[in-house]
Amino acid sequence: MQPDQRDAALLWDMVKYSRLIGQITQDVAYAHYLKDRKLQLAVERAVEVVGEAARHVSPAFKEAHPEIPWRGIIAQRNVLAHEYGEINQDRLWMVVTERIPKLLEFLDRLELPPKPTDAET
Repeated sequence: MQPDQRDAALLWDMVKYSRLIGQITQDVAYAHYLKDRKLQLAVERAVEVVGEAARHVSPAFKEAHPEIPWRGIIAQRNVLAHEYGEINQDRLWMVVTERIPKLLEFLDRLELPPKPTDAET
C-alpha cells in the first residue's frame, strides 16, 4: 500500500528522527550515555517524535504494514511523553541500539514518495 501525502509526511518524520538518533549516538558508549544527561534528553525527545508520528499514521496504512511494531513504538512514546515514573535508560538504550535500526530497515523498504523540501512543508 502506498502512503497518502499525510502518511508519507509522518513516515518521513519517523525516518528523519530515527536517523538523527543514530547520528547522535554513533560511537557513543553506553557508559558515556548514562553520564550525559543532555544526550539522554535528546534521545528521549527524538524517540518521542518517532512515536508521535507513528501514532498519527492512518489505521489503514498501519494495518497494511504489520511488520512495523506500531503499538510498541507508540507505547514507548507514551511512556516518554507522560513520564510514567523514571525513564529506564537501559530500556531506552536497547531501543536506540536495536529497535531503531530495525525500524529504519522497515521504513527504508517502503516506497515513500520523494521527501518534501522544507520550503514545501
